[in-house]
Amino acid sequence: MSVLTSPRGKVEVVHCRRTESQDIYCIKNLIRKFTQKLFGRLNIIYLLEKANLAVTLCNDKEAIMAQATFVDYPNWNVSNQDNWVSVFRELDSEIPCTPLNTLFLHLFVAVDEYSVGCCREIIRTVFKAVPELHFIFLIVPSYMSLGSTLITVFEQVGNIPSLTYDEDFAVHICHRHNHYPQLHIRNARVEDHDDLMPIFMRYDTLLKETYGEYFLAELIEAQDEENHAVVCEVEGVAVGFMSVCSRVNMQLLHECFDLGPFHGLCIPHPDDVLQPPEELSIKGSQDAELGTSNHSSPEIVEEPREPVSPEAMEGIQGRITEEATAEELLSVVHSGNTSEMEDIENLTQQSTMGDTDGCVSCLRLASISMPKETSDFRPIYKGASAAFCIQLFCIEEKYEARSLDFMNFVFSLFPDKNFCIISLPHLTPEFALIQNFVKIVPFNNCTLEQDLYVFHRAGLLKSIKIRLATLLDTPGVENLVSTLMLNKSILEDLKQYNEARRDHDGTPMKAFVAEVAEQIVGIAVIRDEMDVEYIRSHYNIEDFIFFSHHQREEHGHLYHFALNPVFRHYTKFFLKEILRLGYKSCLYYPVYPQIREGKFQSSYAHSLTSALHYLVPVRPRRQIVYPLEKLGINAPSKAVSKDPLSYALNHTNRKLTLEPKITVNAKIVVVGASNVGISFLETLVFCSHLKFSNLTLISTHGLPGKKLLGTEQRKFLASDHCFHDQDYALMSLCSWVNVVVGRMIAIDRAAKHVVLSKEEIVLYDHLILCTGQQYQVPCPTGADISQHVTNREIPNSGKQQYTDKVPCNHFTLNDEEDCCKALSWIRNNSIIAEGMCYK
Repeated sequence: MSVLTSPRGKVEVVHCRRTESQDIYCIKNLIRKFTQKLFGRLNIIYLLEKANLAVTLCNDKEAIMAQATFVDYPNWNVSNQDNWVSVFRELDSEIPCTPLNTLFLHLFVAVDEYSVGCCREIIRTVFKAVPELHFIFLIVPSYMSLGSTLITVFEQVGNIPSLTYDEDFAVHICHRHNHYPQLHIRNARVEDHDDLMPIFMRYDTLLKETYGEYFLAELIEAQDEENHAVVCEVEGVAVGFMSVCSRVNMQLLHECFDLGPFHGLCIPHPDDVLQPPEELSIKGSQDAELGTSNHSSPEIVEEPREPVSPEAMEGIQGRITEEATAEELLSVVHSGNTSEMEDIENLTQQSTMGDTDGCVSCLRLASISMPKETSDFRPIYKGASAAFCIQLFCIEEKYEARSLDFMNFVFSLFPDKNFCIISLPHLTPEFALIQNFVKIVPFNNCTLEQDLYVFHRAGLLKSIKIRLATLLDTPGVENLVSTLMLNKSILEDLKQYNEARRDHDGTPMKAFVAEVAEQIVGIAVIRDEMDVEYIRSHYNIEDFIFFSHHQREEHGHLYHFALNPVFRHYTKFFLKEILRLGYKSCLYYPVYPQIREGKFQSSYAHSLTSALHYLVPVRPRRQIVYPLEKLGINAPSKAVSKDPLSYALNHTNRKLTLEPKITVNAKIVVVGASNVGISFLETLVFCSHLKFSNLTLISTHGLPGKKLLGTEQRKFLASDHCFHDQDYALMSLCSWVNVVVGRMIAIDRAAKHVVLSKEEIVLYDHLILCTGQQYQVPCPTGADISQHVTNREIPNSGKQQYTDKVPCNHFTLNDEEDCCKALSWIRNNSIIAEGMCYK
């Protein structure tokens, strides 16, 4: 909330929000002739569809006061959208504009009386919403003045010719430091106590109650070589505080968290034990094979293990020590989902067993077995600690978006450390600083009620560049994806792009690489989406876009995406650049069910991407069953009426590239894969603006729908009109939900955990019980049938329960697993025996 005052003394309380489609009418009413001369005659709906960021300023009555639209390429066609950087750098070499730190203002309208205040408020909000943003450019015809409003925030830097008009255009720039400056970080002083204590008390009074009124001053005075306290200040006033310490209990972390991908947060040592003994390795492989049989989906999301070389980083962010090996630089890509964390645990287990296809399986979590880890082996690290920790952190809410400014300074305090870690209670709301960290996978037997986050020194690099791949990039990409399961498919697609720029069937394709310090750290491959009509007819894609404003060639299909997880926080930027450089407005990513991936791997070879959490799942659309033979020539096209492909669709577009999701870390445990339980999980998963990171399902046989039943098996089950196999494939719940195969036998409400049949526990914050109605083994009544008793004469007790051994020829058919077991028993014990009699 901000307060604007007009020249006549009128006051309005205003706030900013994302522009919505219903704002279009009011925006058109604010357009003046002067606005059209500055920005041209614009189609507002089309502009909002293609904009990266659109901001609307409203008063307390929700009346629109102003609106501004920002795009990642220039207007007035002064340059192509994929190569504007070189053109603008020629204007002023001292302006280091890049696609990461630059946006262009394509439209600004405001109520005349409050236009100056509205302009400043919107600009400040944009810089706050996009922390990487440094420059906003405004391009207008050279003969036009900016007027009394825009001139207050923009200054001219030069002229540039248009590609289509025979005239020049003036280029104006707005700098971030004039509206939302980078914070000044320095060592804390005792006199900062009075400025910081109100901030601490606003968030938590526990520290004061525990350690006394002057705990902060005592902490600042206790600084030494291992403990430092730093503050950020604005105009001489401390507005944020961070306490860091180099003493870390590495033994506890190694016992509770899977730090294998980080080499245990230690410096490599010759005596490190990274591989299990041969006997344990064989046993672990067998256990892993057994565990895989219960998995609801074995699809893998791969993450590269290629490090950024220390030599390449030197001179950019300071020297990264030679000890920063590949294993250290490998960071787990975290998008807030427990599925992802468990999948990263699989990476450690696979790499420990010497699997040449080591990868991070993410977001396609299979059912996990709770009793033990896949292998009991834990690596032993003998090297010195390479990490320091954040003990305390707070910052004024107004400056929270600049929290990452602390990291450069605190890493300079520990030049021999490569990792910064922080532990938080899992119910702590996700704040701006932690969004740049990576969440660590806890072991199943972890008893700590806190989550561990890691940030690597290399994550501070801002020189990331996305560009089209070339033939010279092949060695770098090979090195990057060498440990991925689908590395051959990625390299074949890269080769095909370099040779023909299109697929074997003629589909146009493009390959992009992410480069940092002249080293390849990411690869993405897209093709033109050829099933646009099918997607529109079978999915609610128009919940996110106005389909008619997107050309057919603007729809892209994401096939491969791999990014060094050190730079995970640049995933959205990578996707934004793919759209800009590829002249796309939408990207689609299908997730096929396990059966199809196993049977038609060559035809559906997608490398599952850790960027899945930065996409939004699209709900399937209910289909009309067309009588094609009766309709004849009036039947819909084959693109609409063809057999459904049964995949879960994920999507992103230009409007979503700068829109954050709210992460919910609460542990939500659903007991029972009934229709109610599946519907509940479906509702959470399809919340496009929320990201539930700890969804868990406890079920006897895991997620339903993992086995596509044939006609024979289907006859065993009663008709279910809620969900069927195709529905499960279209939802792909295994992409977002942890599945624990087991049976709940007890609930400890005080300790907030449930007990499974194998005496293992699953913690929860919210417990949802929806076991559904199930057939049970009937309990004998003990009636004497020789007496010809009736049902009324038999004593009936609801507490009767059959506890003896169930006969092998007795089955209770509640799901597809039970059907398969029953059919298998019948085939093996009845049909075969009958055939032998005939012999």
